[in-house]
Amino acid sequence: MVNVAILGFGVVGSGAAQVLADNAAVIEKNLGERVAVKRILDLREFEGSPFGHLVTHDFNDILSDPDISVVAEMMGGSHPAYDFTKACLAAGKHVVTSNKEVVARFGAELLELAAANGVRYLFEASVGGGIPVIRPMVNDLASNEIVRVDGILNGTTNYILTRMITAGATFAEALAEAQAKGYAEANPAADVEGLDAARKIVILAALSFGTLLSPDNIYCEGITGLTLADVAVAKALGCSVKLIGHTEKVQGRVLAMVSPRLVPLTNPLSGISDVFNGILVDANMVGEVMFYGAGAGKLPTASAVVADIIDIVAHKAQKNVRAPKFEVAKDTDYADFADYACKSCFAFEAVDGAAEKIAAVFGEVETVSADGRIAFIGDMMTEKEADEKIAACGLTLVSRIRVL
Repeated sequence: MVNVAILGFGVVGSGAAQVLADNAAVIEKNLGERVAVKRILDLREFEGSPFGHLVTHDFNDILSDPDISVVAEMMGGSHPAYDFTKACLAAGKHVVTSNKEVVARFGAELLELAAANGVRYLFEASVGGGIPVIRPMVNDLASNEIVRVDGILNGTTNYILTRMITAGATFAEALAEAQAKGYAEANPAADVEGLDAARKIVILAALSFGTLLSPDNIYCEGITGLTLADVAVAKALGCSVKLIGHTEKVQGRVLAMVSPRLVPLTNPLSGISDVFNGILVDANMVGEVMFYGAGAGKLPTASAVVADIIDIVAHKAQKNVRAPKFEVAKDTDYADFADYACKSCFAFEAVDGAAEKIAAVFGEVETVSADGRIAFIGDMMTEKEADEKIAACGLTLVSRIRVL
């Protein structure tokens, strides 16, 4: 029997315990071995839970137990989650996690520590909730060079944008709905300002290019400034609006960013609605591969956590199991954001002579009008070139949304 400890008995932690219990027979049949929870670390008591008798408040009860070989960390935040993970790996225990903050900030160190101690550090649930994406990128796309990754990585913001698009709700109204349904926290900053998506795209960038950027050092723009006029412009231009995490190489250096995007209706990401996530991986041999499903939620995320546990148990006799290797980014590894090129939708105040000024700077473009603004999609240009053209236009910029 394989004994597992759970760190953090919140939504995902309790979900992992439930998956291991409810699907115990299926898991044992597939593995030929039983997997069970032996200890749960949490500060609280859970007297009404069938797992309440397993709860301990002392991390050392888990660290010092030689019968516990796999630890599932679902505490959230950097500390003490990172400290506990490091201690477990150093003690020769495998660790799986859903904690995207720890992976994004310390993943390179923890992967190296795991390898040095002959154990594994897996984090399928840290990106995309229940969507299998990390393991396919590590294993199934191993023969490919990753070109770029684009993803809807946050279900809360996707729900808000879906309500703005389909119901005409304002950002504030859609956010209130998301909070009422439990999709958004009372303080939704990590979601709506793009911070959650930034951590996830940093992980996907590291999987793609082997370099772990800091989520604090990438371009990150949330959805708080989006209006119904932006939604109307997008619709008029044959697009939807999504918060997109994007990574690629620019002049040999790694770029990762988060920003709202106009997504053409021909792009499969455009139709992903509500709290669902979608990740589009472009690889040089297989082309574009799409991953879609529940990007959050108790059981979908817990399913990914348990999948990592099963992977560890299934391969515990093998010494050379494939694992990603990250290098912590140096200053010279970061792409210069000014050199990043894409198309953008520019919206200026619709004053007299605006069309002529736009044509003089951006060339002949097809414009649409909404809510006192004149908008259009410009040609491909770098961030630096876009800023120069905006300044040269001599008009008040109402909004600029990049195009996927």
